[in-house]
Amino acid sequence: MKGVRYSVSWQPLYCSMESWVRPLARVLLALLGLILWGAAAALVFGGAFVILTYKNYKSFFWDCFLLVPGWLAIASAFLLLPTGALAICISTRNSRYQQGTFMYLLVVLLCLEASSAVLAHVYSDRMSSELNRTMGHLFHQYNGTYSHHPGSRAVDVIQRQLQCCGVHNYTDWAEAAASQPVHTGNIRAPESCCKETYSDCTGDMRQSEQLFQGGCLRKLGYRLQFVMGYVFWCCVVVGCLEMLAAISNGILMKHRPGIIQGYQCFC
Repeated sequence: MKGVRYSVSWQPLYCSMESWVRPLARVLLALLGLILWGAAAALVFGGAFVILTYKNYKSFFWDCFLLVPGWLAIASAFLLLPTGALAICISTRNSRYQQGTFMYLLVVLLCLEASSAVLAHVYSDRMSSELNRTMGHLFHQYNGTYSHHPGSRAVDVIQRQLQCCGVHNYTDWAEAAASQPVHTGNIRAPESCCKETYSDCTGDMRQSEQLFQGGCLRKLGYRLQFVMGYVFWCCVVVGCLEMLAAISNGILMKHRPGIIQGYQCFC
């Protein structure tokens, strides 16, 4: 008899909770469905930024696996579109098939985003030392502004696009001149170091105000850290949103209120 009295005393509380928990879960799931669509756009932007960074400066990256976090982010973004649509549909009407598919997609997305976040964090740390080595080698092997060597073209491209000069700063070219044939008495930097506002710039280091002052290593390193950090935090935030969506869907997947201990619960 004591057990029966205990269950009866808790029944009104259960009904009261059901009256607001399920509607709240529906509203939250619909809202999360819309947010997941926006998150898909953010992940596409981050993934595309990673891929474009690699393609624009691939001569300085020996490890092609740098592309993996970008492609994983884009794959996650495409899966977020049907996932968000299912979240909105489930919030309007319960369908066991839709709810099961939704949970399955969330598991796949969490795996993809966790992999992308881990790889982005790992490569962000690894690339710092690799960039220092590869960039120093290519700048040392530079053959002149009009050379058709791929490494020389890559040096000119990065100096123009990032508005930098040398590995650490423009004085690196003075040190490199010791191992290069010197045809004039003046030490010159490549013309790609010249600022666009000086049309008559020839790279003469005595006119340093006409040259970019910053080094390419720091600027490319900052860009790489920014894009990898963006992908990392996007994956973390989207993963947290997906956990909330899974919890909301789990609440709706519970059996509807029915007869409990012989009593009907009207919620």
